[in-house]
Amino acid sequence: MDLVDTVLSTMSIRPSRYARLCIGAPWGISVRSRGSARLLLVAEGSCWLGTKSLDEPQLLVAGDCCLVQSNVEFTLQDAPGRALADCESLSETHIAEHGGEGKRTVILSGRFSFDIAAAGPLFGALPPLLRIDLDNRAGRSIRATFDMLDAEASEDGDGSALIVSRLADVLFVQAMRACCASIGSGGVSWLAAMRAPQLSTAMNAMHADLTHPWTVAELARVAGMSRSAFAAAFHARAGETPLSYLTSWRLYRAKTLLRDTPLSIQEIAVRVGYETGTALSRAFTRRECVSPGAWRKERRRPPAA
Repeated sequence: MDLVDTVLSTMSIRPSRYARLCIGAPWGISVRSRGSARLLLVAEGSCWLGTKSLDEPQLLVAGDCCLVQSNVEFTLQDAPGRALADCESLSETHIAEHGGEGKRTVILSGRFSFDIAAAGPLFGALPPLLRIDLDNRAGRSIRATFDMLDAEASEDGDGSALIVSRLADVLFVQAMRACCASIGSGGVSWLAAMRAPQLSTAMNAMHADLTHPWTVAELARVAGMSRSAFAAAFHARAGETPLSYLTSWRLYRAKTLLRDTPLSIQEIAVRVGYETGTALSRAFTRRECVSPGAWRKERRRPPAA
């Protein structure tokens, strides 16, 4: 299992939702992605997408696809300046008809909910809004899944609701794969560092044994580089030092154990590379501004029925 698979498997992805919006001009909607990321595909027509992070709205035309991160508010309009209706007031059915009698736009949407804390390493490496190229291999898979979703939702046959839900879950994983490939090819993040063969060798060694007392010199030897060259290259590609990166993933692993297990702070500390619970608590509180015990009370999963 690679690192992205590991993050996805701990995100507690809840059943995904799919919707097909057919809307005629004039129209405008506002969307508050409360704890949910959204994948949008313009299947027909065009629209303007706006968020606080954009200086100007972006024009999306048929075939354009983008991922909007969790908790990012955005708007969709047939033309800038339209009155906005709250997306939550629209129909909750898979296929909805809204707007006026003018030019029609068809938008396919996947809505994905998950544990925000567990998704941190992955979504922290992505921008609030990311366009996805549908012309490459990963993009064609996304388009094919959207087509299957649209066909299944339109037919509404026996078992359609279950099939749509499962396909929407697949769509989310495909979107994450496409986003990681896009971000990993450039920029500064751990995804970018994983694309560098020597750095990825050292990173995989860290993840294979988070409890090992790694030093920069030892990681450099694993990577087959000098200590100074390794430290400089790692910081340039990942945006943080090797040991800061190691701390981040140790604390990430500690969060999943705090959330999913009844293990004590001391037991978790040993499992993630700290000699004592006090040492883990100190590092955890420094990064999260809350103690491990307090974090656990806020995030602990309810017991299974």
